[in-house]
Amino acid sequence: MGNAGDESRDRSRAAAPAATKQDLSGIEAAFTSPMLTTLLSRTFNWSRSGIGPRLLAAVLLFSSLVTLTLTALQLYLDYDREVGLIETRLEEVGRTTTGSLGESLWSLDQNQLKLQLEGILRLPGLRAAEVREIADRPNPVSVAVGERDRRSVVTRDYPLTYSIQGTARPIGVLHVEATLNDIYQQLLNRALVILASQAAKTFLVSLFIIYMFHILVTRHLVAIAEFVGKYSLARPPPPLHLDRRPPSDPDELDKVIDAFNTMCTNLERAYDELREANANLDRDLKIRRRAEEDARASEQRFRDYAETASDWFWETGPDHVFTYISERARAFGMDHKALIGKRRPDAAFDQNAEAQKWRDHMATLDRHEPFRKFEYRGRDAAGQLRYFSVNGQPVFGDDGRFLGYRGSATDLTAQRETEERLRQSQKMDAIGQLTGGVAHDFNNVLTVITGTIEIIQEGLADKPELASIAGLIDDAASRGAEITSQLLTFARRQPLEPREIDVNALVAETVKLLRPILGEHVEIVLRLVDDAWPAMADPSQLSSAVVNLAVNARDAMPEGGRLTLETANRELDGADIGDCEGGYYVMVVVTDTGHGIPAEIRDRVFEPFFTTRGVGRGTGLGLSMVYGFAKQSGGTVVIDSEEGRGTVVSLFLPRSAGDAAAATGPAPGAALTRGQETILVVEDDPLVQGYVIAQLGSLGYRTLTASDGASALALVHRGASFDLLFTDIIMPGGMNGRELAEAVLRRRPDVRVLYTSGYTDNTIVHEGQLDPGVALLRKPYRKADLSRKIRQVLGGEGEL
Repeated sequence: MGNAGDESRDRSRAAAPAATKQDLSGIEAAFTSPMLTTLLSRTFNWSRSGIGPRLLAAVLLFSSLVTLTLTALQLYLDYDREVGLIETRLEEVGRTTTGSLGESLWSLDQNQLKLQLEGILRLPGLRAAEVREIADRPNPVSVAVGERDRRSVVTRDYPLTYSIQGTARPIGVLHVEATLNDIYQQLLNRALVILASQAAKTFLVSLFIIYMFHILVTRHLVAIAEFVGKYSLARPPPPLHLDRRPPSDPDELDKVIDAFNTMCTNLERAYDELREANANLDRDLKIRRRAEEDARASEQRFRDYAETASDWFWETGPDHVFTYISERARAFGMDHKALIGKRRPDAAFDQNAEAQKWRDHMATLDRHEPFRKFEYRGRDAAGQLRYFSVNGQPVFGDDGRFLGYRGSATDLTAQRETEERLRQSQKMDAIGQLTGGVAHDFNNVLTVITGTIEIIQEGLADKPELASIAGLIDDAASRGAEITSQLLTFARRQPLEPREIDVNALVAETVKLLRPILGEHVEIVLRLVDDAWPAMADPSQLSSAVVNLAVNARDAMPEGGRLTLETANRELDGADIGDCEGGYYVMVVVTDTGHGIPAEIRDRVFEPFFTTRGVGRGTGLGLSMVYGFAKQSGGTVVIDSEEGRGTVVSLFLPRSAGDAAAATGPAPGAALTRGQETILVVEDDPLVQGYVIAQLGSLGYRTLTASDGASALALVHRGASFDLLFTDIIMPGGMNGRELAEAVLRRRPDVRVLYTSGYTDNTIVHEGQLDPGVALLRKPYRKADLSRKIRQVLGGEGEL
């Protein structure tokens, strides 16, 4: 029984703090109502208007917090005391009434139980009491008085026992409830009284503090603020004095005023000094700004000169290492940034080849002497060889110390290339003039030789020994004619007869001639583009060019190899190949797998008579003839070769603009044809003249002869009748063949004209090609060539 009562007592005491916390939260909610929040918000907003209101708000807030804290502590102590009294009463009820209630419950006297419970409710603070019987029978006794409440109560449960034969038996439970509402009401009333009295005292004290603070501090701060707001260093006011009764000893405000007046005096003095310093600074800034502008203008002037000049500028340190190179160097393919940190000899190409020149130059630099027009070779960023000329001036410091060099550089590459082209052009002109003079006389001799050999061969048909000797003479004459033709082709003095040709067909036909020439140890591969454009060129010269390139390729492959002939269409923009104009070209490529061309002789392969074959193994005119033919045709030749990896020769020929069917080569020769017309032969060489008269007579033609233009015109004036004027082009007497023909045609418009020459200048050939409508028989020629050409002209195909 004692244990049960203790547990019930503990449970009842555990419920009390919870109820207490719940009711205290209700009191706290009352103090933090929306009305109080609004009041505090308005107070804070009002407190922003000045120091006094903020001080009042701070004092009120702090006092309120202190008052609330002390009030809450006092209420908590009062609450704890009142709750303790109630718990004491409940314990007294448990000690004094459980015995009598147990006897009444054992007797089942419910009236007595009710009377006893009503007596318990007369005690202060008790609200309800109940006795419940503990029995296993139906409808156990339960007597309750008062009104129960689930909030704000303190409860106790006491066991009721009855002794039977000295043994206490539990027969029921006494449940008692005490209310806390009265305590809460008392605490609330007490809190309101405390808060009202404390708020009144706090407010009065705060007002007094604010008044005193205003009298002693705030109004003087306002005066100081007005003085500061109106203070001007340009027109300083009198020193600041406060309107107040001075204390016996200087206080904090007096010290502030003295410090402030001292500060104003110092500011006025500093302001005067600052104005003077600003005036000096402004004068110095103007001078400095003018100097900087002059320096920038000078620097910009130098940069403009450096970037727009035809040269570029450079600087080196005392160790002759580049420290500056102007960006203008990029226009000449130089990487100016990559050269910084290097010396001039590091970028030179000819340092080893011209070692003495470089030693002399470096000695000049070490002696700190100026130099001009030092020329050397180097490579640009793309690896291309370039020619440079540099000027330099030593730079010394104020103390005489050597600082380095400063100078300019000029790219002479274009000048050197122009000079080289000029030398090449002069060389070509000289060779052309020499070749023309030699060819004119040599071809006249060869014409007589070849014609005479034909006659001799016909007469020696029954004498094989002499016929073979005549054949050797004929071969030698043909070889001489071939060499003369190659010289003229290289010198671009060979008159071409270009026409629209099918390049694929011509290359294929030429390959048939190459197979026995090259031998079986050379494999020939054809790669012809299907839609190759027609080209405008002389088919016989193109065939000869391909043969020459193939023979050179064979000689470069003594142990055999592969020779590839290709065709392709190319559109050049003028910058792809330096010496070729932009346009459409047909490309013929000859590639071999031979030993290649060494770099040191690669630029000389087009020179006439230059050969690497050795004495007696060639004339050195093969590539020269190809180059001359290509340039005379309006195209060019490009060689790409690397020693040990073969050679690629690309021949570019202009595309034909016509729509006519392309031919593959010259018209085939016909058999000897005879005639009965009269031909006026104008030839200054007596041997050639006699040969032509003899050949024409054997062909049935009648002939008239003249040795120069004046003699021929005299025959015309005398009324000589003839059908064809067969005239040499180069003749003495001041009149060439073209001028003679024009004079004859003015009198005899129906006369046909056939020119002959072993060398033509610009009389009937312009830009390497025969003038339209001009018929030419080149020397040396054979009887069959003479017969065919005469019939062609007399037949109407060679009208002027």
